[in-house]
Amino acid sequence: MLALIIILVIVVLVGLYAVISYNGLVSLRNRIENAWAQIDVQLKRRYDLIPNLVETVKGYASHERETLDAVIEARNAGMNASGPHNQAEAENQITGALKSLFALSEAYPDLKANQNFAQLQEELTGTEGRIAYARQFYNDTVYRYNTKIQSFPSNVLANSFRFSEREYFEADDESRGPTQVQF
Repeated sequence: MLALIIILVIVVLVGLYAVISYNGLVSLRNRIENAWAQIDVQLKRRYDLIPNLVETVKGYASHERETLDAVIEARNAGMNASGPHNQAEAENQITGALKSLFALSEAYPDLKANQNFAQLQEELTGTEGRIAYARQFYNDTVYRYNTKIQSFPSNVLANSFRFSEREYFEADDESRGPTQVQF
């Protein structure tokens, strides 16, 4: 009788562990989806600001067509990207193009003094901060999720229910450094 009670307690504990682990994995997976949605919201905000910024710059630096085209091309690539890896590559292009665009303002004092340009630049800078925060939250959540599905004994449960690793959203080395602009 005692052996049956011990076996029953062990079965209940194992079952309880499985339910808690499964729910934890589902919760982390949903947090990743939510974090990705938050990144997407901020990226859409950025995409909406870019055309206004380009139009403002066109009035002052219309002969800088190559830089303006690069910004629009990068924006379009970002809007069409899917998944963390492709999205990160597109965002790295946008970051580089925007650095070049902002560097142009140094060569055009009237543009730099334009209130609309200053406001758009400030909004974009604020959006960049929100994107950075959302990326960090996403990557932290991916780290916890990936660690959990790789750690024993939860990896057994994760493999059974086909929980798979998620990609980090990372910037490349080029987009982290300063932009070289030559006139």
